[in-house]
Amino acid sequence: MAGRRERLLHPAAWWLWGLGLATAASRTMNPALLLLVIGVCVLLVSERRDPAAPNPLRAFLVLGGVIIVLRVLITIVLGNGVYGDTILFTLPRIPLPEWAAGVRLGGPVALEPILYAVYDSLRLTAILACVGAANALASPRRMLRHLPATLYDVGTAVVVGLTFAPRLLTDARAVHKARALRGHDGHGPREVARLAVPVLETAFERSLGLAASMESRGYGRLVTSTRASRRLATALALTGLTGVLAGLYGLLDASVGGALGLPLLLAGVLLAGASLIVGASKEERTGHHRDPWSWAETATVCAGGVPAAVLVLGSVQGWDGILAPQTATLPPVPLTAVLAIVVAASPAFFTPRPRPQVDA
Repeated sequence: MAGRRERLLHPAAWWLWGLGLATAASRTMNPALLLLVIGVCVLLVSERRDPAAPNPLRAFLVLGGVIIVLRVLITIVLGNGVYGDTILFTLPRIPLPEWAAGVRLGGPVALEPILYAVYDSLRLTAILACVGAANALASPRRMLRHLPATLYDVGTAVVVGLTFAPRLLTDARAVHKARALRGHDGHGPREVARLAVPVLETAFERSLGLAASMESRGYGRLVTSTRASRRLATALALTGLTGVLAGLYGLLDASVGGALGLPLLLAGVLLAGASLIVGASKEERTGHHRDPWSWAETATVCAGGVPAAVLVLGSVQGWDGILAPQTATLPPVPLTAVLAIVVAASPAFFTPRPRPQVDA
């Protein structure tokens, strides 16, 4: 079976899968569905991640956990405009001036706003998990090879940022471990200040090395295009991005409804795609090796699109259990949404396993 041979799946397939699952997570506040989305991301990363590549999903999950804790603490201290009848405890009330009448410090803390804060921040955590899973399954450096020439400079900057951000944490742990071996095992802000200089120095040296390597490989070359083609590509890009933003707002905001959002999104995507074609028409791109696109990539994209379509439809039609209730009771779990999210886990079983190699 050729489709089951060990190889890396096309990076665009994983990113489209992650975007579809993130769209599904953005349309619900049901904790059971959001936890299921996070579980699907963990399963895919554990089964189909390149063993030689780093795993940034852990950092995204830790960031999501910090967001949940901070959101709950802010809700307890400040409140978020949601009031409930189940009072847990009462904090000392701090009076504020008249110009801050809409803000409160302290007072009664109810269970309902805390649950709402957990559900809302858990939704953001699930979206971060989808992005982290896509980042772990498909290296951004591999994705850079498939970008059009029009987006090459922007894509290079994004890839450098995504590559160096996890490396800073790794360097910080290495420097902290080296200091601990020398007997300087400190904690607090002063220890962070001592770690900053060697970590930033290492990052600076790595940036210079990367810049020299990219320059030797021809990055940063000028695109041979005419002034008319540049103006046309810019106009199409601005119009297309406006349509994409308006369409995404219509799809992601349940109060607006998706009837107008989907046509605007499709029109914006078509115009943005046309701008990429026009901008890259004069630029020839060559490559030593191209990632194949087979039935496994198509099935992976469809597996990520199924929960997105089902959750968008459910939120527009107001299915029970999609949004979080304003009560202390847990929302019901819609079986159709559960099955749709489970479909997104199917690439863990039919996609080819990655080869244990270092990504180049």
